[in-house]
Amino acid sequence: MAAIDDIIADFDVIDDWEERYRYLIELGKALEPLAESDRTDANKVRGCASQVWLATRVEPNGADGPHLVFSGDSDAHIVKGLVAVMLAIFSGRSAQEILGLDPEPIFTEISLRDHITPQRANGVNAMIDRIRADARAALAAG
Repeated sequence: MAAIDDIIADFDVIDDWEERYRYLIELGKALEPLAESDRTDANKVRGCASQVWLATRVEPNGADGPHLVFSGDSDAHIVKGLVAVMLAIFSGRSAQEILGLDPEPIFTEISLRDHITPQRANGVNAMIDRIRADARAALAAG
């Protein structure tokens, strides 16, 4: 999985949005395949026009609390790339860090919100809501 800093740097050198869409598709293709056992109704992200699954693994408490590792998939190529961006931003962080993280400056830096459809923007928001809900649940579970 690509690191968010690498994704930002790559977006910085790609001027054309057609090329950026191709890059998003490549990011999606590079995701680890989602296990069939994770393609459950419980892992489906509500509010996405495409099918999107996010599976969450909570790692044992560290000094800064539980960490969440996400995996995901979508049946739409560009949306799968957006899943890859979400995983690069949020996966592997502590629940507390996830709740305090505002991805909007990253989206602004790569002009994401300006170049995705309102439906895809709703899907991105739904993914963020789901990730944050999982982080709150991990904190509540202790």
